[in-house]
Amino acid sequence: MPDLLILGSVNRDLIVHAPRLPLAGETLRGQRFSSCIGGKGANQAVAAARLGAQVALVARVGQREGGAELVAQLAREGVATELIAQPADETPGVALIVVGAEDGENQIVTVAGSNGAMPTEQVASLALTGVRWIVAQQELPPATIACAFERARAAGARTVLNAAPFRAEAVSLLPLVDLLVVNALEAQALLPGSEAEPEALAQALLQRGPRSVLLSLGAEGLVWADADGCRRQAARKVKAVDTVGAGDTLVGALVTALCEGQPIDQALAFAQAAAALAVSHTGVQDAMPTRAEVIKFLETPT
Repeated sequence: MPDLLILGSVNRDLIVHAPRLPLAGETLRGQRFSSCIGGKGANQAVAAARLGAQVALVARVGQREGGAELVAQLAREGVATELIAQPADETPGVALIVVGAEDGENQIVTVAGSNGAMPTEQVASLALTGVRWIVAQQELPPATIACAFERARAAGARTVLNAAPFRAEAVSLLPLVDLLVVNALEAQALLPGSEAEPEALAQALLQRGPRSVLLSLGAEGLVWADADGCRRQAARKVKAVDTVGAGDTLVGALVTALCEGQPIDQALAFAQAAAALAVSHTGVQDAMPTRAEVIKFLETPT
């Protein structure tokens, strides 16, 4: 079993690039269209594999509408796919994505498909020998994530919850979480009415149960909080072309560095560099960097 296990979704991404994001009720003429594999679980697994991690994906991918090709593509990326269930009578998840050319920002609508049908039994029987970190997002049933995290804790593995897309059930998972990864909107959704200052949000989240918190602020960097205190780290400056998948790249890179035993400051710099490279290129998985690219970027003077 690889030392990194990612529990998550696999989608077919349908991506439209437009001059900007549309207003409510507005029709825009798009500039180009593409279709590719996506889903937060698949994205984070591919990001980690590109950066040298030995990673397996636990997922449920229906075989209708080209599901088998999605699994085959993951295998070509170096992701272990033996733990992916492939029901013949289900349809994979779908994500409809609009990217605005003006600033690279995006709007996303997802349909869970087979992701939403992953049963607890699929994770209850997992052999966790040798697994060091288990990562989950919130595109799967909360009960399935809870089961996986409870088994991880019992087996001595550490857990990462990327609380995206936000679901209120994340609150009940926090006591089982070693590392919580959120953006500012997700942090405020977990703590309605709390202060908007990032450091205060991170510290408040830490009081809800996770052993550490990473609050991603995009171009403004990130905040890390744990028992030793709170620190803010600036982001590398790049021109953002396409921000879709940046958060998944950040998570995949961070857990890769943590699996390698990198000190936290080094791991955060590694993850931020990978995310910066991702937003400076178009596409989702196509934009995810290799390890050599991240090392070269880190060696480049700011």
